[in-house]
Amino acid sequence: MDLQEIRGKLDEIDAQLVRLLEERLLLSREVAEYKIEVGKPVLDRAREEQKIATVRGLAHTDFAKNAAEEMMTQLMTIGRRLQYGILQEQGQTGGTGFSMIERLDTAGRRVVYQGVEGAYSHGAALQYFGDQADTYHVKTWDEAMTAVEKGEADFAVIPIENSSAGAVSDNYDLLTTHDNVIVAETFLPVSHALLGVPGAALEDIRTVYSHPQALMQCSRYLNSHGEWRQISVENTAVAAKKVVAEGDKTQAAVASETAGRLYGLSVLAPAINYNKENTTRFLILARDKVYCRNAGKISLCFELPHKSGTLYNMLGNFIYNGVNMVMIESRPIPGRSWEYRFFVDIEGNLSQPNIQNALRSMKEEAANLRILGNY
Repeated sequence: MDLQEIRGKLDEIDAQLVRLLEERLLLSREVAEYKIEVGKPVLDRAREEQKIATVRGLAHTDFAKNAAEEMMTQLMTIGRRLQYGILQEQGQTGGTGFSMIERLDTAGRRVVYQGVEGAYSHGAALQYFGDQADTYHVKTWDEAMTAVEKGEADFAVIPIENSSAGAVSDNYDLLTTHDNVIVAETFLPVSHALLGVPGAALEDIRTVYSHPQALMQCSRYLNSHGEWRQISVENTAVAAKKVVAEGDKTQAAVASETAGRLYGLSVLAPAINYNKENTTRFLILARDKVYCRNAGKISLCFELPHKSGTLYNMLGNFIYNGVNMVMIESRPIPGRSWEYRFFVDIEGNLSQPNIQNALRSMKEEAANLRILGNY
């Protein structure tokens, strides 16, 4: 056969495949109606594994066996999504465990953050809750999360990612080890200033203190002053406190102007970080599982069986329900080598039918699925 004849045969086969697909979907609908009637779950792993083994046995070459398995896996996945949609039509949403509220009540609430006064987490707390907020600080992010979990604080403010440095990996892990939920987020531009004691001038400076990441972010400016020693400390606010405490005109700190105002330091040079678009995203966490009526982003985490194609199939639930994914991050699962927990942000509200349908199907297919918040 020449090329046109081959293509003609392929077109005939494709038409048959589409007809058979539609027949299969009609049968899947009947299966869904039966399962609704008897209360049987959509996902039947034993049946699917048996079906895959059968179709592999019908193929004659190794390549064809693998192709048959992939085809059948996708067909069964499509069938499940159709069945979940029918369950949704019947009003069987499965529930999310979250309650809708009109707005987040922040007035007079206690807010905890990690670090010390003047740190960027403190700045994020003031930015979201206002300058008169009842804030206090703890040494670690874990302590901040625990304070909310125990009811000692109403909200915690923790950084989760930076536009240039990437994810704050440890805090992703904390989202799974504490029973708190994300209720809001705030984005704080990172603007480092060179701060000195009152009366100091640039020509006086010989030593600069800051967090190592802040020193790196300001390296172009700092390295242009070759006579300055750069010394790393715990964080930017600690650097500011050190300069104040020692009162030495030859010392300077790289920190925020907020820290400078708080500790009475003078701005010797503003905005010295070379990436002016550098921004940190902070999460606002609370204990109660609530979301606002106008919430538009949902954060999820889930684990999957260590098997080829599981992530592909899981993310397909977004495609079939018209859900837009805006972020995905993975973290190793402690104690389980080469297995990962995935963190995903999607657009949507927990009250929307397509979101409920996607989450219901994901819950049945994932090893674990947790809604971290809708905000």
